[in-house]
Amino acid sequence: MTSARRTIFIISADAIVAQACIDELAAFDACYRTLSANSVESARQSFARTPPSVVFLDESSIDPLHVGETLGSAVAMLAEKAPVVVAAAPEKQRDLAFLITAGAVDFVARTSHFPPIVAGMLDRRMRIAERVAGMIRFTRDEMAGDFGEILRHEVNNPLTGILGNTELLLARRDGLPPGAVERLQTIAELAVRLRETVRRLSNAWDESHEHARPA
Repeated sequence: MTSARRTIFIISADAIVAQACIDELAAFDACYRTLSANSVESARQSFARTPPSVVFLDESSIDPLHVGETLGSAVAMLAEKAPVVVAAAPEKQRDLAFLITAGAVDFVARTSHFPPIVAGMLDRRMRIAERVAGMIRFTRDEMAGDFGEILRHEVNNPLTGILGNTELLLARRDGLPPGAVERLQTIAELAVRLRETVRRLSNAWDESHEHARPA
């Protein structure tokens, strides 16, 4: 059965590459729905109808004539929607270092015979997405009694990863442009605020349900 959560979106202006990735995905024992677009803009418009679980972005789809569109900006926008697998010239990997380090993006060098590698990464990302989806299907009893603990675990664990990776990057701030350092500091500050909000909400939930339990 297919659903929005089982959708891989392939963005490539190279029809041969797009079809090769689809063919490679068909070899996996999984039920994927694959959608495709030849530009980032057309893919973005489709996301409102069909949110992707994972996105593959081929560098061929980046239009240098499109105002403000670069590989980095396109990947950053797509990563807000879903994990992204990028295929680009090897030297472009450095431009995406932050997103790769944060775990939001996988990078594949766009050399000969790269579609099988892309398909393998897409399959892995889809399996991770399915596991995460399964983790958040809580039973009624869990929601009634353990929601505070679930909230702390399912939100704080990813936040810890965000903070940890941000701090690792800030430790190398001498090699980063000032604008990047400011953005990293903002990410860290917002993550800390969110973690504190989660702590307060989960504690309040625990307290309210403790009082509601029969003596």
